[in-house]
Formats: sequence, structure tokens, C-alpha cells
Amino acid sequence: MIISKLGLTHLLNKAQYLRLLSTQIRQQTENIGPVVFHKLTGVDKGIAVYGLNSPKDKNALGFDVVKSMKEVNALIREDTKISVVILHSLVRGIFCAGANLKERFKMSDDEAISFVKGLRETFIEIEDLPMPTIAAIDGVAVGGGLELALACDIRVAADTSRLGLVETGRGLIPGAGGTQRLPRVIHPSIAKELIFTSRIVNGKEAKELGIVNHTVAQNENHNAAFEKALELAREILSNAPIALRCAKQAINEGVQLTIKDGYEVEQKYYEINVPTKDRQEGMISFIEKRKPKYKGH
Repeated sequence: MIISKLGLTHLLNKAQYLRLLSTQIRQQTENIGPVVFHKLTGVDKGIAVYGLNSPKDKNALGFDVVKSMKEVNALIREDTKISVVILHSLVRGIFCAGANLKERFKMSDDEAISFVKGLRETFIEIEDLPMPTIAAIDGVAVGGGLELALACDIRVAADTSRLGLVETGRGLIPGAGGTQRLPRVIHPSIAKELIFTSRIVNGKEAKELGIVNHTVAQNENHNAAFEKALELAREILSNAPIALRCAKQAINEGVQLTIKDGYEVEQKYYEINVPTKDRQEGMISFIEKRKPKYKGH
């Protein structure tokens, strides 16, 4: 099914999306919008793919890319049929190169502050999406690019990828959530070292430090991280959609609280999930020794 175009964001059918994923087409997508959004079908129904696609700017976070991201965020948030989202790049060798410095250089101080605040809010929208999100990093993810990946629940990186918060080397600080998310993902002293040195690490080092969940050997199609992310998405997809959303909300809200207050958050979302038909289906399917058929209600 072809979904209508929305602003600068193109929503493609499955055949078109698969063509875009091929190595032959990746270098020829300048005429497609800076963000490509697609919902998979068949056995993968419930998985949405969110692709950055701005080859000329190496997916740099400029006005057009951020505008398109906000459009897609709004679409995903309201779609109760999506159980898991994969965020990746359609540009070979690049996940996201961070700030669009050409645009940023032309901004006044007030404009730069306002833009970065809006960028942070865009990443918070991704962080707050109700369903699990997976960042597939098959290339460079530096500055705002790594901040974007950190806004996702799970991160997968190819071993050849390069990741880092490099802003202090450019006279800045990570301003789209990096100073807050990285110390919550890895040990604060290690996060400080990475930010203070502007160090860039490869996928294997990122896994050792705990920045990413999985590192995979890059393949000849340069989409190994995406393939691993799809494998994880399929594993997530087999579970109850409402339970996934409740679990995510319970974790996100509770992790910032004392454990006793966290128990109250857990109770709240447990009570939300109890009346669902999917919970009943989970129990019945277990008793009947068959796979559950969840419908998201």
C-alpha cells in the first residue's frame, strides 16, 4: 500500500523501500525527502522503519531534516498498530553527522539557542514514543547523531561505525540531550571522559563501554546493524503491544525515581494492562499450548 506524501517526508510502499535499501540505490536518493517512513507488512506487520535520507548533508540535522522528523514523530505517536520502530539511515556510511554547521554558522546566538532547544524537543519526542525504538547505526553517528541514537531505547552498531559526542572540540557542549542521556546509559565518569575528550569510538568499543546493546560485523550491503535491528524488532513484535507500551512507560518513569516510588509507577501501569484482551489471550494461549494472537486491545 502506498501511503500519501506528507510535507518533506516520503512514505513508501514495501517494494520501494526495499529498493532504497539496496546498495545500488542508496547513492541515488537525493530526490527523496530527508526522512523516509514505512510500515512493514505480512509477518512484519507492526514494525515501522524510520529512515534518515539526506545524502548531500550526511543526514546533518538542519531545518528540513528536523521538520520532517517532527512530522514522522507525530504520525508514529498516534498509530496504535505500530509495536516497534527502527530508526536508521539510507545514506551509506553515515547514520547522522550531527549539526548542520553551514546552517548553524549563519544563525545568531539567540537563533542557535532556539534551534537546539527545538532539536532537543524533537529527540524527546522520539524518547517518549510509546512503543520500543531501536537505532541501527551502520555508519558515523557523531554529535547530534549520537544524541539521536541515545534517544532510542535500544542501539545496534556495525563494528565499523564511529560514535562520539564531539561538541567540546568544536567549542560547544552536547545540547540535544547528550550531557544527560549518556551518563544515564554508561558510568558518569566514562561519559565525562568521552565528552571532555571529544573521543570517537568504533562499534566494538561502543559495545564494551555500554553505549550500544549489540555490535555486529558489517556486511557487503553495509546494513548489518539494520538487519540486527530487524531481528530484534521481530523478537519484540511477538509480544503484546499494550504490554510493551506499559512496560516502556513504567521503566522510563520509574528509573528516575527512588525504587519505592518506582514500585508505584509499576503498579499504575500493571493496572492499566490488566483489563486488556491481550492479557487474557496471553493466559489462554499458554493454557492451550499455542502461540498467542495479540491484537493490541
